[in-house]
Amino acid sequence: MTDEILPFTIDTPEDQLEDLRRRLHHTRWPEAETVAGTDDPWKQGIPLHVTQELARHWAESYDWRRVEGVLNSHPQFRTEIDGLDIHFLHVRSPQEDALPVVMTHGWPGSVVEFLKVIGPLTDPAAHGGDPADAFHLVIPSLPGYGWSDKPVHTGWGIPRIAAAWEQLMLRLGYDRFGAQGGDWGSMVTAAIGSRHTAHLAGIHMNMPIVIPLTPPEEMTGPEAAAVASFTHYQKWEAGYSTQQSTRPQTVGYGLADSPVGQMAWIVEKFRAWTDNDGDPRDVLSADELLDNVMVYWLTNSAASSARLYWESFKDIDLATIDVPVGCSIFPHEIFRTSRRWAEGRFTDLRHFNELDRGGHFAAFEQPGLFVKEVRDAFRTMR
Repeated sequence: MTDEILPFTIDTPEDQLEDLRRRLHHTRWPEAETVAGTDDPWKQGIPLHVTQELARHWAESYDWRRVEGVLNSHPQFRTEIDGLDIHFLHVRSPQEDALPVVMTHGWPGSVVEFLKVIGPLTDPAAHGGDPADAFHLVIPSLPGYGWSDKPVHTGWGIPRIAAAWEQLMLRLGYDRFGAQGGDWGSMVTAAIGSRHTAHLAGIHMNMPIVIPLTPPEEMTGPEAAAVASFTHYQKWEAGYSTQQSTRPQTVGYGLADSPVGQMAWIVEKFRAWTDNDGDPRDVLSADELLDNVMVYWLTNSAASSARLYWESFKDIDLATIDVPVGCSIFPHEIFRTSRRWAEGRFTDLRHFNELDRGGHFAAFEQPGLFVKEVRDAFRTMR
C-alpha cells in the first residue's frame, strides 16, 4: 500500500466509442409498453419512443469528448486507500482559508452531477458570491463507480467508505473539513458524522434519512405528504433497489452488454426523481442525461455500482449524530423529512430548509439553489 497521490486524466480509447455506436445501431428492441397513451405512459418503465429517441441521439449526435474535456479541465487524481485506488476531483479554491469539503454522489449519479457547482463553490467571488463562502472541493467516485477501482471482495459498504473518505481528506492535508452528499452520498456523509468526528467541521445532506416518529394522526400536512410519497416509491419505484440489493451480479450482465439497457435503467430514475413535467428532459438535456450514463457505460460499472446496495441497503445506520448538521429538503426527493423528524436524529441541527423546486439530483437539476444551500449550511460551521 502507498500514500502516493497520482494525477489522473480520462482518455477514452476511440474504439470504445466506435463499439458503443455499433451496439446502439444494432439494438434489438422490445415492443412498446401497453400503457402508451394513458395518463402515465411511464407506468411500466421508460417508454419505447423515449428510449429510441435518446438512443438515436446517443449514436448520431452525442459528443463524449465534450464532457471528457470538462472533467479533465479539473484536477483529477487516484490514490490507494484500504487496497483500492480511489478516483477523485480535487479543486482548490483561490481562497487559501477556504473550508475543505468532501462531496459524495450516489446511484445512479456520478461526479458529473457536480460539474455545474464546482466553480461557484470554489470561487464564489468570480460568481457573484462572498469569498468567505469558498470551499476546497474533494469529489470522489464511490468504490465500484466511475474511475475508482471495483472491490473484488465483500465488505465495501458505507462504514468502510466513510473511513476511506476521512483517510483521503487527511492524506490531502486537511486537518479540519466538512462532508456533503445526497443518496448514497448522504449515507456516507452521515456515517462520517457519526463515526469520524475528530477532524469534522460539520455535514450537509440533501437527502437526510431519519425515522418519522410522529403518529399518523399527529402529522402535519407536509409530513403526511412525505410519507405518502415514500409509500408510492416503495410500491412503484423501488424494484431496482430490490434487484440490486439481492442479485446485483445477475442484473449486471444485461446492463454491461447493452448500452440501451444501461441507459434505460438509469434514465427511468431521472424521470421518477427529478422535478419535471413528465419527462426528465424537461430538467436536464439529453446530453446531460447521457453524460452521466456514459460514466457507467465506459467504466463497465453496472454490476460493481449495484453491489453497494447488496453491501449496505439492509443495514442503514440511523445512529444519532451530534456534529453540526445542515439539511436541504428538495420537494421531489425520494424521502423528505420534516424539521422535527430531523431534530430527532441530529442534535445540533444548524440549517434546515425546504425548497420550492428541485429533486433528488439537486446539484445537477438546480445548481443555483444547491450552491446557496451548501453555502448557507456551512456558514454556520466554519
